[in-house]
Amino acid sequence: MYGKNETFYGDFILQTFSGPQSSSIVLILGIFLMYLLSVLGNLIIIVVVCSAPQLHTPMYFFLCNLSIQDLVSVSNILPKLLVIQVTGETQISFLECFTQMFVFVACADAEYYLLTSMALDRYVAICIPLRYSIIMNKRVYAILSLISWMASFLNSLQYVFLISHLSFCDPKRISHFFCDMRALIKLSCSDVTHMNTMLLVEVCIIGGFLFATILTSYAFIISTILKLKTSATRLKVFSSCSSHLTVVFLFCGTSITVYIKPESKDSAELDMMLSLLYVAVVPTLNPLVYTLRNKEVLNVLKVSKDVP
Repeated sequence: MYGKNETFYGDFILQTFSGPQSSSIVLILGIFLMYLLSVLGNLIIIVVVCSAPQLHTPMYFFLCNLSIQDLVSVSNILPKLLVIQVTGETQISFLECFTQMFVFVACADAEYYLLTSMALDRYVAICIPLRYSIIMNKRVYAILSLISWMASFLNSLQYVFLISHLSFCDPKRISHFFCDMRALIKLSCSDVTHMNTMLLVEVCIIGGFLFATILTSYAFIISTILKLKTSATRLKVFSSCSSHLTVVFLFCGTSITVYIKPESKDSAELDMMLSLLYVAVVPTLNPLVYTLRNKEVLNVLKVSKDVP
């Protein structure tokens, strides 16, 4: 069906988590619960932000974009993972695999850009409050959102084009529970030195730069918070940013670690566990963190509940 110098267009086989049957049942229930909570939570945020005029601000605009990204991301990977865990059918077609990779890379990139935009928004709101409405006007945050999505889709399209033209030879087993581009590159029998270098450089420069931008923004924010006169005010302002920081460290920390850590024989299972954090756990936590710790969103939900 394919030879050493031929591109493979058949089915791939995904490698899922190993373990006893009891662990598999727990994993299935856990994935299903995370998927359900993620979909419901992010849908609620999208509906609430779109329907409440008082939430039509840059911060909630970016939060709505983040929820859309999370919704697409979990729907791209978790249903397929559930089918694999339940049925044991691990095959995935060439087209389905590269579609999954395209959506995953685009969503992961978009999350980096959106989290950075949210950090810059909080920096302007807290450190330069008098100029906030001038700097973060509708045109600015619409452009930031457009750049986030466009840059993400173009970058993802580039990787799909390059990787789809590689030659894939036996064994055709992907050492991951989804079509991760690093696992696909590793599976190729072509010379992938340039691809590995390109991926590492991009993760370090783009991912590292955006992560550093977020941390720098929050360094200035924390410095400004510490200068506030009363502890109550400091606590109130910091609580509005702590939820964002929690998500940033969990998502950026795990995703960057997976892509820059050196390969080893025993790294496949660890890579899958770390990937599960930013593929499933982060999209589940996002709506919980941003609603349970946000009085404005809770007030809108309370008013909606009280309306007959």
